[in-house]
Amino acid sequence: MASSLQVVMDALPFILGGTVVTVCAVAIALGMGLVFGVPMAVAQVYGNGLARRCVGLYVWFFRGVPILVLLFLFYGLFVSCGLNPNPFLISCCVMGCTSTAYQSQIFRGAIQSLPQGQLKAARALGMHDAGAIRSIILPQAMRLSIPGWANEFSILLKDSAVCYVLGTQEIMSRANAVAARTHEHLAMFAVAGVIYFVLTVIVLALLRRLENAVQIPGYSTGNGMAGFECKG
Repeated sequence: MASSLQVVMDALPFILGGTVVTVCAVAIALGMGLVFGVPMAVAQVYGNGLARRCVGLYVWFFRGVPILVLLFLFYGLFVSCGLNPNPFLISCCVMGCTSTAYQSQIFRGAIQSLPQGQLKAARALGMHDAGAIRSIILPQAMRLSIPGWANEFSILLKDSAVCYVLGTQEIMSRANAVAARTHEHLAMFAVAGVIYFVLTVIVLALLRRLENAVQIPGYSTGNGMAGFECKG
């Protein structure tokens, strides 16, 4: 027991160094999902038939293929194109593409949960659809999406552990490296689990405070989550 504790103390700074990599990868993936997920949600709700089918096909593919398979698939595509793949960039790209698919459905559900009469009222006031969506619909939908977005963060953080298969130097990769060298697998993976748990608790607490700060009067979390689709 004492030897295991000493190994943990010695390895803790090295494993914590992977926390920065993990947080950066998750932040980039979430940002990518936000940037591309919102337009895709708008296209799926207000777009024409072709736009809806294209978004639906994208969502169907990235929700249907496991992230581990996508990591190897993207890695193979880079290699086949004669490029030198960077594990960190591939991890961010794969998680970002997957998160885009899920976030688009989170935002779609939030948009569809709003009263449809708002867009009609904006048209009656002489506003174009694009301006009404940007100024009236999306600000409300973004607020209602915070609970689903928080759920997406926690799932994406756990999915990031799979990226160690490409050699990305995140938490799981470093814990596995130390465990292989010291044979303290239980202790190292327990440390990794605690780090993931602490990160999740901290970020979810911050998002909960943000949700309460921007809550729309008259809309409960239950109403805002009515159309959300979450990962199993």
